[in-house]
Amino acid sequence: MRRATTGRLTAVAAVLSLALAGCGGAKSDAGTDKAAAGGSKGTVKIAINPWVGYEANAAVVAYLLEKELGYTVDKKNLKEEISWQGFETGEVDVVLENWGHDDLKKTYIQEKKVAVEVGPTGNKGVIGWYVPQWMAEQYPDITDGKNLNKYANLFKTSESGGKGQLLDGDPSFVTNDAALVQNLRLNYKVVYSGSEAALIKAAQQATAQKKPLLFYFYEPQWLFAKEKYARVKLPAYTAGCDADPKKVACDYPDYTLDKIASKKFADTGGAAYQLVKNFQWTNEDQNLVSDYITNQGMTAEKAAEKWVKEHEATWKPWIPAGS
Repeated sequence: MRRATTGRLTAVAAVLSLALAGCGGAKSDAGTDKAAAGGSKGTVKIAINPWVGYEANAAVVAYLLEKELGYTVDKKNLKEEISWQGFETGEVDVVLENWGHDDLKKTYIQEKKVAVEVGPTGNKGVIGWYVPQWMAEQYPDITDGKNLNKYANLFKTSESGGKGQLLDGDPSFVTNDAALVQNLRLNYKVVYSGSEAALIKAAQQATAQKKPLLFYFYEPQWLFAKEKYARVKLPAYTAGCDADPKKVACDYPDYTLDKIASKKFADTGGAAYQLVKNFQWTNEDQNLVSDYITNQGMTAEKAAEKWVKEHEATWKPWIPAGS
């Protein structure tokens, strides 16, 4: 996730395009063109990025598109950068939770003009480094990043090469962590858990078993409603302090999460595009649906159905007039 630096596009465009093309699904002219043709319904292609909060957004939007407006939804499980490639190829209509990505906005919105900003999701995004609450209580000064080297030995693992471990999630998530470790002269090594689920499991174990853990994490996230974690303060973010990914030595900014759509979908998507544009909810809404999916054994559709039935006053204004 999340999720906004310029230095992360390491794969060549041809490789990304091939990866995207392999996802299958409806062709670019099979959906939104139909939506614009005399009011007939078509297919909306939604990218699904690999964290459960995004899945919650997509579940509710997809449910309403299908049940209230009569569209078909084609969900595509894609990493963040590859999703943006889909605006150009026609394989993706909308990204429902974008974490900054000024570099991608410049490329696909300003330069290639194949995508547009669709407005905020209503969610406020936070990225930072955290330790379990018990560590903040046992080592009160550990939440000041200036003291992290003092505690590096606590965080050593078999994967950290004699240094303290900073645990990250999916390598595709937005992270400045490798640069921060270097530029803040920290005796740590970034280790990737591989997924959001693995990162959450490590955080839960660190609390339950009182195991030291320093980890990258973010909000909105249902786990914060279940357990307490303390954020480690890094040098304060100021505008432009992360402009050069290799020289970043400041904390992450807070994000106003927003939606991005293909220019074609914005122009021809009709009621489907209007629903996406109107969609706004809170961190609490997203966390609730995420909890249904993660902890209550519900499919994404069942989680969305439950939320929709119980929160009509929230989603009714998203439905375009006359639909």
